[in-house]
Amino acid sequence: MMNTVPKKIIWLAGGDGLVGRRLAEILDKDTYKLVILSRKRKNMDNGFLSYAHWDTNERKIYAAPAPDIVINLAGAGIADKRWTLHRKKEIVDSRVNSAKTMESYLRQNNHKPELYLSASAVGYYGDQGDRLLTESDCKGHEFMSDCCAAWEQAAFEAARLCHRSVILRIGIVLTLKGGALPKMLMTRWAGIFNYFGNGRQYYPWVHIDDLCQMIVTSIENTSYEGIFNAVAPQEITNKEMMKEIMSSNGFPGILLPAPAIALKLMLGEMSKVVLNSNRVKPERLLEKGFRYQFIKAGEAVKDLIKRDY
Repeated sequence: MMNTVPKKIIWLAGGDGLVGRRLAEILDKDTYKLVILSRKRKNMDNGFLSYAHWDTNERKIYAAPAPDIVINLAGAGIADKRWTLHRKKEIVDSRVNSAKTMESYLRQNNHKPELYLSASAVGYYGDQGDRLLTESDCKGHEFMSDCCAAWEQAAFEAARLCHRSVILRIGIVLTLKGGALPKMLMTRWAGIFNYFGNGRQYYPWVHIDDLCQMIVTSIENTSYEGIFNAVAPQEITNKEMMKEIMSSNGFPGILLPAPAIALKLMLGEMSKVVLNSNRVKPERLLEKGFRYQFIKAGEAVKDLIKRDY
């Protein structure tokens, strides 16, 4: 007998990014209809995936079916360009305006989706050294902390128009397709591996598939609500992480420091992305009994290399 239950419509902002692309691959195509919100007009509909045009400057969404679920992963790349005042404004505005565009649509159309799920980042906490951080800790006092706070506030305002909301404070997403990992491994061919500064800063990380499963679980389990630290439970420093990746994957070579002063001269304020310490615990995910596939960074990287993903 054919399934007559209509598919749930998911709006996905940031669908062309690393996480968005992987999420589109693993979502159940018999359960969901995925509509990617794009600044470019694209004519495509394969029965599962289609595109809708939106303009976050004008706060307009055009010709999109009303969503059952809203997933907002949109935002300008944190480490793509040097942090000039103009770039900082782009980083914040891209996140705030996307949420305000969602809010505007929902308010104008008097529509109430089941779930509003938004990305945020562990940068919310700022540089806090060895201090163990859970979802209840306060934000830090630097650019990324302020950016994440504005991002989350805009998400909360949009989420008030939905039945339920989830915010994921995401750590370093491990994948070979982009982000930090390819940069961390870029000199492995020469047998050289680097840690940053003194290497004692904590690096909260998450395998891309575990992150996508957190999103799927948030959709399907209605007890998921509020803020979650979207990281693996392993608390590991940058230097120890690189040692573990080398050991687990049998990479021969030497591990050398990239001096903090050189990073600050080269990257300016953006050096905080690699030098800050965030000892973040996924307390609420652990309380929920979320089942991780990967809890060791070395094994996570081994899997990604094996699958070239």
